[in-house]
Amino acid sequence: MTTATATPGALRGVVESPWVGFVLRRLRRLLISLLVLVTAAFFMIHLIPGDPVRASLGATAPQELVEARREALGLNDPIWQQYVDYLRNLVTGDWGSSMTTDVDVSQIIADRLPATVEIAAYAFVLIMLVSVPVGVLMAALTRGGRGRRTELAFTSSSVVIAAIPDFLLAVGLVYVFGVSLGWVPVAGKSTVESYLLPVLALAIGPTAVLSRLVRVEMLTVLDADYIRTARAKRLPARWIYLRHALPNAVTTTLTVGGLLLGGLVAGTVLVENVLAWPGLGSTIVSSILSKDYPVVQGIVLVYGVGVLVINLVVDVALALLDPRSTIRES
Repeated sequence: MTTATATPGALRGVVESPWVGFVLRRLRRLLISLLVLVTAAFFMIHLIPGDPVRASLGATAPQELVEARREALGLNDPIWQQYVDYLRNLVTGDWGSSMTTDVDVSQIIADRLPATVEIAAYAFVLIMLVSVPVGVLMAALTRGGRGRRTELAFTSSSVVIAAIPDFLLAVGLVYVFGVSLGWVPVAGKSTVESYLLPVLALAIGPTAVLSRLVRVEMLTVLDADYIRTARAKRLPARWIYLRHALPNAVTTTLTVGGLLLGGLVAGTVLVENVLAWPGLGSTIVSSILSKDYPVVQGIVLVYGVGVLVINLVVDVALALLDPRSTIRES
């Protein structure tokens, strides 16, 4: 009897929990974003001029063969019918086949995705390992108006580095380390050394941006009252920076870090094409040139879903670090 009367109250308490509301709102946004992404991926590829069937069969293919192929692929149907069929196939897990190779799109993505994820993940780890210590060090050296020359040199160099596009960095790295010094392969994925150029090309710019942000956030935190109190208690400087200041500056850093990770996923497209890296980036460019609709749509969805999932993970992580403000603001 007691259990029966307590269960509705317990369920009501779970439903009214701010955490449940937070998760439901985030999932709703994710589903809406996915629908927008799927729709954009479908109609965007149809805006590319040219006949995908003619491109896949070649310029000398008979017109009868082209028409038969278009009919088999459903390209003669109204655009709304193609969209409905596309959604139905996605729900059932059918991503279609490549128009040029007739290989399943899911198989192409499964073969190419690991190479893209590897360089994006390694670049992100490198960004965090370098930018956070550099930002904290620059904050310590320039706190309270000290180290004007150091601050000017750091700010100027980080602005210049962050302004260089990824593909231009990749070209410069190839010339210096691949052509001039001959230390690493200039293209392709062969040895461990071949990872160096794409990872550096992806990581250098974001590292400059994030290190500047960490420095600014650390300077703000170091002027807080509780930091002054910690200094008044003559706590060790290392303890003040690592135990009190850094955890309070990590919220903004984590937010931007998540955005940078999403940017890294998109940045792999240019870097992979410069360095002939066998990932999704080089595949999507070649598929666009050959007007391979199913492959382009599938890779666009993978990129988009990756960015959306990263943003969701960042939101949850921020909520765990600062639950009151994050859940209330969301």
